Amino acid sequence: MEFPKLPIANTIRDQVYQLLKEEICDGKYEPGYWLQEKEVADRLRVSRSPVREALRQLTRDGLVRDIPNKGVFVREFSIRDIQDVFDLRIMMESFALLHTSPRLDTASKETLLEMLGRIDQGHTAGDRKAYIEADILFHHYLIELCGNDFLVKAYGDIYSMIKQFCIYSLIDLQRFDESMVEHREIAHAVVTGQLEEAERLDRTHLELTKEKLAEVLRTRLEADRHRTKG
Repeated sequence: MEFPKLPIANTIRDQVYQLLKEEICDGKYEPGYWLQEKEVADRLRVSRSPVREALRQLTRDGLVRDIPNKGVFVREFSIRDIQDVFDLRIMMESFALLHTSPRLDTASKETLLEMLGRIDQGHTAGDRKAYIEADILFHHYLIELCGNDFLVKAYGDIYSMIKQFCIYSLIDLQRFDESMVEHREIAHAVVTGQLEEAERLDRTHLELTKEKLAEVLRTRLEADRHRTKG
């Protein structure tokens, strides 16, 4: 049996926390999955104490729910949850873009275009997982460009809550193609200093993604209900 490697961190508790957070955000566990303290401790070959502390932190992050007398479960997000998180993303990204200097240095422009290139590679290969990973880096960088470290931290926290769902927004091939075009337009507006236009394009992009994701999740929930009734 191959044991997972714990990420580098200051303490065992931090390592367990980072690993579980990554696994949840990468969709390793289905929403509603029971994260059993002993099972996690045995799998990671650590004591139960750091696992317990890590689960508490994940509860505070909103990634899991601690139900008294039952256990800790990977959070199940409602359509309303997804819509609320995307509304918050829109507020944050809009603020960041409108507070970014229209005269970016060459290195910043090159970094943004390199990230766009990674998104393009995922799109060309039809690799939706790679596309989402590149998309995450791209949008995080849009936040970083405004230079507000507190905003960067807050954005990372809310994005991690829905990362595992974002790939669903690209199930439809047309939406996958449209999303690629939208990223190109956003990047072009940023590197040419048209930040109000970049904010408008980014807002539209996120609204469309939110709508598609809500549509897909609504369909999945309805299918689950039919299976339960059957």
